[in-house]
Amino acid sequence: MKVNELRDKDEKALRKELAELRREGFKLRMQQGTGQLGRPSEIKRVRRDVARVLTVLNEREQAGSKS
Repeated sequence: MKVNELRDKDEKALRKELAELRREGFKLRMQQGTGQLGRPSEIKRVRRDVARVLTVLNEREQAGSKS
C-alpha cells in the first residue's frame, strides 16, 4: 500500500482500513502461534501498513490543530 493512496482517502476510510489491518495482523499472529503461517513476511507487511495509516492520520491531526 502506498502512502499517496492513503492520503487520497478520507478519515473514515482510513479508520476502516486500520481496523481491517489490525484484524489481519491478529489472524496472522494466531497462525504463527499455531505453526500454520505460510509466509512470515506478511506480518511485517501488515505492521508497516498499520504504521503508514497511523502516520497519515497523525499528519492530518497535526495539520488540523495548527489551523
